[in-house]
Amino acid sequence: MDDRIAEDRFAWRARIRANPTSYLFYRIGIGLLGLLVVATGIVLLPLPGPGWVIIFIGLGIWATEFTWAKRLLGFAREKVRLWTEWVGRQNWFVRGLVGLGIVVLVAACFWLVFLVSGVPGFLPDQVKTWIGYAPGL
Repeated sequence: MDDRIAEDRFAWRARIRANPTSYLFYRIGIGLLGLLVVATGIVLLPLPGPGWVIIFIGLGIWATEFTWAKRLLGFAREKVRLWTEWVGRQNWFVRGLVGLGIVVLVAACFWLVFLVSGVPGFLPDQVKTWIGYAPGL
């Protein structure tokens, strides 16, 4: 544990790590905070929005204290980098298909959310007809 204290660039965290009791509570707090953020991201995954970004933020929180989370975050970053490079090397047709696939996925997520939870009142009534929403089903 002394090596970890010496390599920590934040003095306040080094002081916490110096006391085993406070370090245990700190790790439990980081674990719970990371769990809350990751769980929020998982809940938001089916909705259009930043579900994956929130999950990666939660992993980043965990990675400050847990080696397994640091490795998992590094693995995910590498896969995203490889995917981005692969798409960048493709011709315009393949990139267009990937973009179209993303648009279809987002539209399907909106459709499912509106089907399950109802169409918000600020949208025109025709949207209810388009998605086949019938209140009370």
